[in-house]
Amino acid sequence: MAEEKIKQAIRDGELDKLPGKGKPLNLEDISKVPEDMRMSYHMMKNSGYLPEEVKLNKELVSLRELIASCEDKDEKEKYEKKLTEKEIHYRMLIEKRNFSKTSVFKQYQGKINNLFRK
Repeated sequence: MAEEKIKQAIRDGELDKLPGKGKPLNLEDISKVPEDMRMSYHMMKNSGYLPEEVKLNKELVSLRELIASCEDKDEKEKYEKKLTEKEIHYRMLIEKRNFSKTSVFKQYQGKINNLFRK
C-alpha cells in the first residue's frame, strides 16, 4: 500500500521539487556502533548531546591544530602543556569506561595511539 502511494506520487510529479533531488544521500556510517546502541546513539546525536570522550577528542584535534599553526614559542608551550593534560584526561576516561576492553577499541587501538603521538 505504501509502495503504491509512493509510485503514484512519482507519477504525479509530487516528488520532483524536493530539496536534494538527484544528489547522493549523505548517510552516516554507524557500522562501528554496536547494533543495540544505534537507536540511543541517534537520539543523543539528534538532541545535541556529545559524550565527554567525543568533546575531549574534538578539543585534542583543535589543540593540535593550534600548536601546528602557532609561531610564538611561549604560546606554543602553553598549548602543548594543555594538550598533554587533555590527553591524560582522555586516557583516564577511556580506562574508566573500559573502552579498552571492547572489540572496536582493540581494532582501532593502533590508530588511536598514533593520534596521541602526533
